[in-house]
Formats: sequence, C-alpha cells, structure tokens
Amino acid sequence: MGTVAFCGLGMMGAGMAQCLRTAGHTVRVWNRTAEKAVALVNAGCTLAASPREAAETADVAISMVADDEASRAIWQGPTGLLAGMQPGAFAIECSTLSHAWVLELSRQAHEKGLVYLDCPVTGLPDAAEKGALTLLVGGRDDDIDRAHEFLHPLSRQVVRFGPVGSGTAYKLIVNLLGSVEIAATAEAMETARRAGLDLSRVAEAIASGPAGSFHVGRHARIMAAESHAENLAFTTNLRRKDTRYGVELSRDLGVSSPLGALTLKQFNRTSELGFGNQNESHVLDAVRDQSRR
Repeated sequence: MGTVAFCGLGMMGAGMAQCLRTAGHTVRVWNRTAEKAVALVNAGCTLAASPREAAETADVAISMVADDEASRAIWQGPTGLLAGMQPGAFAIECSTLSHAWVLELSRQAHEKGLVYLDCPVTGLPDAAEKGALTLLVGGRDDDIDRAHEFLHPLSRQVVRFGPVGSGTAYKLIVNLLGSVEIAATAEAMETARRAGLDLSRVAEAIASGPAGSFHVGRHARIMAAESHAENLAFTTNLRRKDTRYGVELSRDLGVSSPLGALTLKQFNRTSELGFGNQNESHVLDAVRDQSRR
C-alpha cells in the first residue's frame, strides 16, 4: 500500500479519497474548505494544512477540482503539490481541465522528475463513492501499469487513449457532445410541452427510442418532472466550463464547432438566469426565456 495526497473534496473527490482509504492506502487530504474533510478524517484520513504538506513523501498526488484556476492553485506555488513532491512520484490530475493547461502541467511535472498522468473521469457522484468510475487516461502504458494500485480502487474501467493529454482531449470531446445533447433535449421537451403532450410519456419514449442516450434519457425525465433539485449531480457552471474548454479544443484543432458555440451560449444564459450552481438541466429555463422574447 502507498501514501496518497488527495486534493479537492467536492461532489466527486470525497468519494474517490474514501475509496483509496478503504483500499488500504494512507491518505492525506486537503481542501480549500477544511470542513469538507471532517468525514474523511473520521474515516482514517489525515488533514493536511496545504497541498505541499499533503504531498511530502507521498507516492502519488491526485487532484479533483473544478477548473484550470483551481488546478493551478493546487499544483503551483510554494504551498502547491509540486513543491512537496519527490522525484519518481505520480502526479495524477483527474479534473476536467483545458487541454492547454494539462499539457503545461505535465511539462512542469516532468521538470520535477515526476510521472504525470492525465486521468479525467466519467460517472456520477454515487459511482465515485462506489469506486465505479471510468478513468480516461493519457500517459505511457508502463506508467499506467505501475499506477494500477492507485487507479484500481477508483474505477470499474481504465481506458487508455494514448500519450499525456489524450485522456483530456477525449473527455472534452465527449463532454461537448453531451452538452449539445442536453441543450437539444431541453428544446425538444419544451416543444413537447407546448404541443400538449404527456411529458413523462415523451421522456420515456425518447429515452428508449433511436435518439436516446444516457444524457438524453436522464435529462428528459428530469425536465418532464421538473425535478432539477432532487437530481443535482452536475451544475450549470461546471457544464458551462466543460463546454467552453471543448469548444476551445475544437477551434485549436481547426474545427469551427458551430453547434458547440451555440450550446455554450445556452449554458451561459442559464447561468445568467441564476441557475449557475443548480442542476445543468435548468438549461430548459434558458430555452423558455429565449422563447418569450
């Protein structure tokens, strides 16, 4: 068993840290809001005063935070993870971040003699608690093999996409696709409502029909029941951020991404309406707001 420095105890991170502790690893945690670490400390984790303190003598440092800004704050600077890590340790970033920052972070980690893996995840918070996430990994095959003892407790599947940065590229691609699906589902459900259809029946038919998918089925049901608060798993602001990073990646690669750009506008408007920290399914409210103009 090894020593893990885990930073970021939000909706996903807390469950992931607990899985590592349950697997027998020594886990030192840090979070900007220390109160979120109470349950983990009670379960046997140690609370560190800074990311650097968490990382000292650790075999691996793992970050699970919201965006590039939060990731930079955790890894960089005199109190950051990089300052405390020893050569040969694993630096694993599980957050969904911009492709450009992931490549820059990997360069900084390499300069410190660290082994870097980009490892964004898919799955809802309950999957994080159960160690049933899918990990989308970019890195050398032998490095991924050596990191198995730290990746296995978190996941039901590890998908290797190629060199560092490729896991993040795939995550941004698939999340942008999901964003378009969710926004399109909102338009479909509002059209069905105005047509006088039974929305619960529409949601079930869509979910099981040829246009169905995980995102379409889940959000059609939430929108039909207006059960946004009861099904909070991913906020509008997080979806907005992922959509923006996805559009940026497409454009960096020469893809204009007009559908992505329109979808980003929808989630921007949803946030402007006051739903930024509420469920992403509130994009339905942006559709309604625009339809009233």
